[in-house]
Amino acid sequence: MKVTITAKKMNISQSFNDYAEQKLGAKLDRFFPEEAEAKITLAERRDVIILELTVNYNGIIYRAEQTAKDKNDALDVTIDRIIRQIRKQKTKVEKSLRANAFEGLAPETEESEYEVIREKKFRLRPMNIDEAILQMNLLDHTFFMFKNAETGAVNVVYKRDEGNYAVLVPEE
Repeated sequence: MKVTITAKKMNISQSFNDYAEQKLGAKLDRFFPEEAEAKITLAERRDVIILELTVNYNGIIYRAEQTAKDKNDALDVTIDRIIRQIRKQKTKVEKSLRANAFEGLAPETEESEYEVIREKKFRLRPMNIDEAILQMNLLDHTFFMFKNAETGAVNVVYKRDEGNYAVLVPEE
C-alpha cells in the first residue's frame, strides 16, 4: 500500500511515519493490494490533533476522521473505523478487494437493503458557490446541489463537522 502523510501547520517525526506505515500494513494489507493508496492528513487545533485517513482503491474511497490528544491513538481509531466500513459493506465490495481478505473474520450483522423513502425533483439553478452556501443555510440543510454558473457542472456544497464548508466537483 502506498502511504502519503501530510501535516498542516505542524511537524511530524519519522517515528510516526514508521508507526503509520507499519500499522496500515499490519491492519489493511489483507484487504488491499499494493496499488491501493492511503493518505493521512494531520492538523493541530487548540492542542488537539485531527487525523484524517483516506484509502482509495479501484474507485472505492474509505474515509475516517478522528480528533485526539495523541496522533497514534487517532490513527488507531481511524484504521478501526475503516475496517468496520469494509466489513459493513463486505458483500458489496469484496469483489473489488482481495479475494481472501475476509477469511477468518467474524461476520458482522448484515444490514438490510437501503430504503429510499422519498424522491424529490427540483430545477437546478446556475449559481456560484457562495450563493449555493447561502441557499443551503437559508433552507437549514447540511448539503445543497446546484449547477455551477462558472463550469456548468452539477456540484454539491456541504457543511463539515467542524463548521467549514466543502464542495463536491465531478471529475471530467
